[in-house]
Amino acid sequence: MSEFLSYEMIALLMFSSMMLSMLTGQRVFATIGFVGVVAAALLWGNGGFEMGFSAGMKLMKWYPLLTLPLFIYMGYMLSESGIAEDLYKAFHVWFGGMPGGLAVGTIGLMVVISAMNGLSVAGMAIGASIALPELLRRGYDKIMVSGVIQAGSSLGILIPPSVVLVLYGMIARQPVSQLWLAGVFPGLLLATMFCLYIIIRCRLNPALGPALPKEERDMPMVEKLKLARAGILPFLIFFLMMGLFLMGITSLVESSAVGALGALFAAWYKGRLTKAVWNRVLEQTLGISCMFMWIILAALCFGAVFDGLGAVRAIEKLLVNDIGLTPWQILIMMQLSFLVMGAFLDDTAMLVIVAPLYIPLVGKLDLGVDNALIWYGVLYTITCQIAYMTPPFGYNLFLMKAMAPPDIRLIDIYRSVIPFVLIMMLGMVIIMIFPQIATWLPSQIYLRG
Repeated sequence: MSEFLSYEMIALLMFSSMMLSMLTGQRVFATIGFVGVVAAALLWGNGGFEMGFSAGMKLMKWYPLLTLPLFIYMGYMLSESGIAEDLYKAFHVWFGGMPGGLAVGTIGLMVVISAMNGLSVAGMAIGASIALPELLRRGYDKIMVSGVIQAGSSLGILIPPSVVLVLYGMIARQPVSQLWLAGVFPGLLLATMFCLYIIIRCRLNPALGPALPKEERDMPMVEKLKLARAGILPFLIFFLMMGLFLMGITSLVESSAVGALGALFAAWYKGRLTKAVWNRVLEQTLGISCMFMWIILAALCFGAVFDGLGAVRAIEKLLVNDIGLTPWQILIMMQLSFLVMGAFLDDTAMLVIVAPLYIPLVGKLDLGVDNALIWYGVLYTITCQIAYMTPPFGYNLFLMKAMAPPDIRLIDIYRSVIPFVLIMMLGMVIIMIFPQIATWLPSQIYLRG
């Protein structure tokens, strides 16, 4: 095959074949893995068939992979056992007194759920089942609250323990611990920007988010503190898990085990560890974990072929030497391509499609940023958040439609995400201009260690 085509043309052929295969409706991992294995066989003969097997063995020997099922299990156990619902009751009382306060409390709930789960799906399910009916019953604007829940749930893939950052770290061969630390301040920045938008908009138009009646908020401080106790267990689990890890007492995998055991204990302590809850948590954990493992396997196989072709060096030569783009122009072009792909693909599909090209290219570009691949992991994840809410095929859009009451139409859901997508784009630009927002915390922790 390489005798008749240049390596650049082979790489282009691989990408186009993969995209065409996806149009058939096949699963992402099957499409990517198949193209990778077939290309390896055509390029290197019988030896090429071993690339898929080698990728599988590398995956099975990758010890940090154990963090995936453990963190997913932790999040689902905390959500299925009703602990998240207790939290929302506390936010309901503490934030309900100001215009838009319940929407701000919903963002706060999503931040906590993100710190417990690491996935967008769980936050969306909890927000749509617990917060949405209450917000609509209180007279909140249906378009605004739809956007609040979708934007808030997207924080789950940025705030640690983010499963998407684990996936990025495995494919980019970057320390997951540093990626998590890099996601802390950007995640809190976006959450703060969401809250400021809600507060400002509801002050300008109080009808969008009316405050709770005084009689519902007027309760003794002792009662409010009792409600606030609902947050003790989740925060205790999170800080125990992350604190032990950051102090160097536990490894990444051991910290995930601490979180999983803590969630199990919390459900038991609350008296909610029933057989039905246990079965639902195990089924969901198994399904999500297997999906990620297959995707990582396919990405490793495809990436090995791409590395062998030397396509990254060829693309770098084309963009820098032949076309004459600056490193920052190349980075902006990459992010724009992510935004376009996000309208049609989910986050994992985007990553495995472009990871063999974009990630090594970022490492070679002279961007003047310390820990460029860690910083780029945050930029990629924010782009995934935007992709979750970008029509026509944003993942959160269809989840919201499936969970929302019939009077919230799909066009309402599309309209609801516009301001939050713009806020995310602004946040991404801020982090591109000030990369220290993402890189400062991991550099301080590891410099100190």
